[in-house]
Amino acid sequence: MTTILRLEPELPLPIPVEDLCSQLDIESIQRLDTDGFEGGLITDLERSAGIVLVRDGVPLSRRRFTIGHELGHFLVPTHMPNEEGRFLCSRRDMRLFSARESNRRARMEVEANRFSALLLMPPPYLRRSIGKDPNIEEVFELSSQYLVSKEAMARSYAEYHPEHVAFVVVQHGRVLRVYKPRKFPFITARREMPVPSGSIFHKVVSTGSAPSQVDSCYADTWIDVERGAPAPALYEQVCLQAKGFALIMLWLEQAEEDERDDERTAKQRWKDRISARFV
Repeated sequence: MTTILRLEPELPLPIPVEDLCSQLDIESIQRLDTDGFEGGLITDLERSAGIVLVRDGVPLSRRRFTIGHELGHFLVPTHMPNEEGRFLCSRRDMRLFSARESNRRARMEVEANRFSALLLMPPPYLRRSIGKDPNIEEVFELSSQYLVSKEAMARSYAEYHPEHVAFVVVQHGRVLRVYKPRKFPFITARREMPVPSGSIFHKVVSTGSAPSQVDSCYADTWIDVERGAPAPALYEQVCLQAKGFALIMLWLEQAEEDERDDERTAKQRWKDRISARFV
């Protein structure tokens, strides 16, 4: 991925992934008719050429991510197909971003997903695009600018935002997926668990696709707080979506040395910070 950026330092946005494929010996991008799979790759042992396969009818953002994923399989020499000369990747494969060291096939899918994310949302580009204070509105704007899904952008946004940010994907009030960088503390709500009762998720009323205001919540709603230690300031923002889905942003504000004895509440600090932006 770094080699591509070094050779093409002025790539436009959104990244022209199909044009890049043609420059990197992918002969064509064709429709995938195999049931149960999102994408595939046909190639030879020498990787002299390849054909990328994409399931018909998927949204453009998902199509682009699938193409990037299969291009990753094509360019990474250690990736071996699950059939002779043919990779087949399910929708579940496209969501893998961690795998056990012993599971070689899953690790290949993780690497292909990371390749696609880095290709479509290059860190140097993303760092320049991200604003100071995190918010879901910016995630949605960037997803349109980079032509990727909102969830894919949320994952990369959390990774490269200078603040401590995490995202929780919810459906019907239960946690589906959590995206957090290493610097963010462990989130206690796990997959299939209900959204914690202290979350503002339970207070938000649907207003179309507009996210809620950023508001403070008790830190131990989402993370472990050491007994006797001062609780960090944690903020939430919620966006209710179709089919029972919701995206929750968590922002952990790290106290600076000169603010540790500040007697203001987290909500007061947030209001002061927002007010300062408009002075």
